[in-house]
Amino acid sequence: MTTLPDNVPDTRRMWLPGNNPGAYKALVALQRASSEGLETTLAELIRIRASQLNGCAYCLHMHLSDALSAGMEPITLGMVSAWAEAPHLFSARERAALALTEAVTRLGEQGVPDAVFDGAQAVFDDFELGQVVASIVMINAWNRIAVAGRYPAGLDERQMR
Repeated sequence: MTTLPDNVPDTRRMWLPGNNPGAYKALVALQRASSEGLETTLAELIRIRASQLNGCAYCLHMHLSDALSAGMEPITLGMVSAWAEAPHLFSARERAALALTEAVTRLGEQGVPDAVFDGAQAVFDDFELGQVVASIVMINAWNRIAVAGRYPAGLDERQMR
């Protein structure tokens, strides 16, 4: 495995970038493709909310940092977990993406409720909706890899290449 920064404990039990570089590169390519055409702030909100729901501290740390670097307001980021109770802080597109993120991330026996999908269809064109769904799927994949591998918060593999 790679060496970590001094301030980050090594809790990893696997490391996909080093142990499975082909799979890692394929996932990175899918990540890039899924984000094309989406506003940075919308993509980060999707990543943050899914990471919260999945308990992925690694991805949450990374995407909160990215969102702050992109100029997103700290108070808005702090309210992502309660977005439905603070609708004035999020646009209609952001609310629809967050609702869809929750439905896809918590996918149960009933699937994605029609009302949630219809809400997203009302504010996204067909291409954008596909990108939103693909972005949700990708962050869920990354969350599962990081949680399974016990990647520590504060580590960012993009800076270790």
